[in-house]
Amino acid sequence: MFAPPAQAAATQALALNSQTLPLLAPAINLDPNPAKGGGGITVVDGTALLPAEGPSGTAADIEEWPTSSQVSVYTVRPGDTLSQIAEMYNVSINTIIWSNDIAGGVIRPGDSLVILPITGIKHTVTKGETLSSVAKKFNSDATEIAQYNGLEAGAPLAVGASIIIPHGEIAAAPAPAKSTKTKVPSAPLHDAGGPDLGGYWVLPIASGIVTQGLHGYNGVDIGAPKGTDIYAAAGGIVLVARSSGWNGGYGIYLVIQHDNGTQTLYSHASKILVSAGDRVAQGQTIALVGATGLATGNHLHFEVRGAKNPLGNLPVGTR
Repeated sequence: MFAPPAQAAATQALALNSQTLPLLAPAINLDPNPAKGGGGITVVDGTALLPAEGPSGTAADIEEWPTSSQVSVYTVRPGDTLSQIAEMYNVSINTIIWSNDIAGGVIRPGDSLVILPITGIKHTVTKGETLSSVAKKFNSDATEIAQYNGLEAGAPLAVGASIIIPHGEIAAAPAPAKSTKTKVPSAPLHDAGGPDLGGYWVLPIASGIVTQGLHGYNGVDIGAPKGTDIYAAAGGIVLVARSSGWNGGYGIYLVIQHDNGTQTLYSHASKILVSAGDRVAQGQTIALVGATGLATGNHLHFEVRGAKNPLGNLPVGTR
């Protein structure tokens, strides 16, 4: 027979004294970001699946804001590298370099590193700065800066206040002019070597021009007028459907999980016509072409995850 709650609580209180009271124990999980998703599509907050990188393959990862906005301090241990620490905290290497003024990217055991909770930079507001000017200065988005720091859109910034600029970048100092021309390396190409699935896909757009070949995460760009229909390249389930926001440069975008285990991503849309969880048929109109996010002109950025992009062999300028 169970004792009444009040009696049980009293009995427990009597049993605990300075000799039997359990001591507080520190957390033993050394990984500040446990239970991460894997592969190209990451589970966020247990619900949404999001692409791991921006459309240019940059460090502007697509992510929900962290549940904690606290800045961490990490003490460098023997054998640590910047890339390992950045991966541990799920931020870019530059985020650590910029926050700690690391010259030459060299760290030593015993160094204390300030780690921001998100890829970006920490900035101290100076006189005359606004959300718009700060966003422009660091190549970020004013709306996202306001949301992340709990600021009212259009509200003045307090001089001396410290704010975090999500995905902000510090422009590199211009290199001295040289008499010879050098080729600027393109952004790295990711996961373009999957299996060739032949005719599994159909064109995601009826009429357009390939404006950029394979780049970023196995993606190609197809230029077309705003409002042009975007089609599902194959049937499947809509995993992600973001109808607004910067989203790491993708802008308005969606991801479809196909029956063969692959995924396709359609970004920079002006409007999405389906919702997460919807089953779509091959050739169904799912969105309209636009120029949202990091886009120059109206076009569709089309990615294939898990297989070769069927448009990867088309030369730029192909209709």
